[in-house]
Amino acid sequence: MAVLQEYKCPCCGGAIEFDSNIQKMKCPYCDAEFETETLASYDNELNNEHTDDMKWETAAGADWQEGETDGLRVFSCKSCGGEIVGDETTGATSCPYCGNPVVMMGQFSGALKPDYIIPFKLDKKAAIEALKKHYGGKRLLPKAFKDQNHIDEIKGVYVPFWLFDADADAYIRYKATKVRSWSDSSYNYTETSHFSVSRGGFIGFERVPVDGSSKIDDTLMESIEPFNFTDAVNFQTAYLAGYLADKYDVDSQQSIARANERIKRSTEESFASTVKGYTTVIPDSTNVRLQNGVAKYALYPVWLLNTSWNGQKYTFAMNGQTGKLVGDLPLDKGAYKRWLFGLAGAVSAVAFAISYLIWLL
Repeated sequence: MAVLQEYKCPCCGGAIEFDSNIQKMKCPYCDAEFETETLASYDNELNNEHTDDMKWETAAGADWQEGETDGLRVFSCKSCGGEIVGDETTGATSCPYCGNPVVMMGQFSGALKPDYIIPFKLDKKAAIEALKKHYGGKRLLPKAFKDQNHIDEIKGVYVPFWLFDADADAYIRYKATKVRSWSDSSYNYTETSHFSVSRGGFIGFERVPVDGSSKIDDTLMESIEPFNFTDAVNFQTAYLAGYLADKYDVDSQQSIARANERIKRSTEESFASTVKGYTTVIPDSTNVRLQNGVAKYALYPVWLLNTSWNGQKYTFAMNGQTGKLVGDLPLDKGAYKRWLFGLAGAVSAVAFAISYLIWLL
């Protein structure tokens, strides 16, 4: 029985054939041409690639010792389902995530004890000042928002994070191009050359953070990074006094996919920075194998500021250690239209000037 060998075009992915006229393999879709030896080498490289091997030891956190949780109480939000931990002095409060009243359930129990905690470095006053500074320089922010928007509540919350350490052995293949353009008296030409570029090596990761709360968007928490781990200390309940702590509802096993995604993306970007001299560089195949992968459990300090304006709620998060603040702001549609009209006018003016110059020439 005959076996038909089919090659895929490395440039566009289409099936390529041997062209007897040029004695090369040619893609009928993008007209790329290849030596048969080159394609055989490329195909052999594809066959030798491995799948990712990203396994972890996730024995993060520890069991609470007798008496450690005596002063802790759990508050439950009936709206978003969150469980928030406070000390025994915490009175009636509201959920720092959705703003609805919470109900005290009683004695804290269940969750693992954190390995580390980064204590708050900045107070409530610093959070308010950071929010005011955040408003500054926003040309498309409604002026009334700055004047009428008021802070409903500010909460200092210790957010649960799983911290992943690992050594990565990676092999990455990139699709790269070089683009060359030139002209003659009749035509403009563009030549695009395609390359397969490989990189392999080791890269170490320390404390890749993944927040353990489903109530907080991962993107929001990643936006206030980084946290400086040099300020971290071994966990003690005394640091919780005067603050709330979110009780994690995403465990370390469930956080592995997000950790792998961040590690894989960082590895691709780090290795890609060594691929120089090309017009474009795009990851085509990534193989990451982890060694010594372990996870730890930590609490990181975050100020959550809930504000309201025009019947809508706006939530801002500030890194309680560095002061970095993020959050969505409303758009002044009138100002946006004026800006867009002005931009369009400027572009039209430039286009007109260029056309006039060409006409003169």
